[in-house]
Amino acid sequence: MPMPRTVDAVMLEQRAASFRTRSIKASAKMAGLRLAMSMVDLTTLEGKDSPEKVRALCRKAVMPGVDHQGSALAPVAAVCVYPNLVAVAREELAGTPIKVASVATGFPSGQYPLAVRIEDTRRAIRDGADEIDMVISRGSFLAGKYDLVAEEIREFKAVCNASPSIGGDARAHVHLKVILETGELETYDNARRASDLAIEALLVDGADGPAGTGFIKTSTGKVTPAATMPVTLCMLEAIRDCFLSTGHMIGMKPAGGIRTAKDALHYLVMVKETLGDRWLNPDWFRFGASALVDDLVRQIRKQGSGKYSARYDYAEA
Repeated sequence: MPMPRTVDAVMLEQRAASFRTRSIKASAKMAGLRLAMSMVDLTTLEGKDSPEKVRALCRKAVMPGVDHQGSALAPVAAVCVYPNLVAVAREELAGTPIKVASVATGFPSGQYPLAVRIEDTRRAIRDGADEIDMVISRGSFLAGKYDLVAEEIREFKAVCNASPSIGGDARAHVHLKVILETGELETYDNARRASDLAIEALLVDGADGPAGTGFIKTSTGKVTPAATMPVTLCMLEAIRDCFLSTGHMIGMKPAGGIRTAKDALHYLVMVKETLGDRWLNPDWFRFGASALVDDLVRQIRKQGSGKYSARYDYAEA
């Protein structure tokens, strides 16, 4: 377990706020909006989810909208669903580049026996998940059981490494995203310590390649606060320090509460200035979102036509 880092909360929040003040030229804004669209994990994680809703979400993922000239926009990165709906998403997305992601490991609480969580993960992978979004045990972390949390991450990563991705490159393994649920970790110091712990666990086998070592992720979207710019910056700095010391890249996924295109652009500026251009790629950065896509479409159309579309022009999946 790495030595804990003390986070200067005042400086962290001031730097995070500074990314909202950057001036972005029109051409760069259009490129940024399209890039953000390609980074979205379009997500539905509700008790009322059904096969029909997931199929509709998949269709939206393939063709999220059109620009001002009526040309189809590029698809999103992934569709994220509960394990019992993975097979539906896999069938609907067959033949597309879109990944099927699934929350597993007793999402969102993680308060299940380890054997149950492991089987939850294996089932999602058997049904066709390319990516697993796992939750750590926040109770164990806050109780100081850091070795237990790290060992569980390694066990889930071993399951993913043993399973070739069905939907993507046959040589690729299922990718693991580790959800810290920062809203329950209470402090930036804890967010940084959990980030370092997760990164170390993901790097245990020294794997590398596009998203090969996995992601760290802010939130389940079920706890407030979810993703915030300061806590995301805290996690990005952990990724940066890992890269500077080991040369290994780790992906990042803020999730929950990112609803506007303007917010997405602020996050991309933060990624660029903290990690550099190599992370401005869906292999290394994702947005966990359900409401973001419609505003991205609206803003892309506005940049081209100069006029805003009405909100009722976009049907919710």
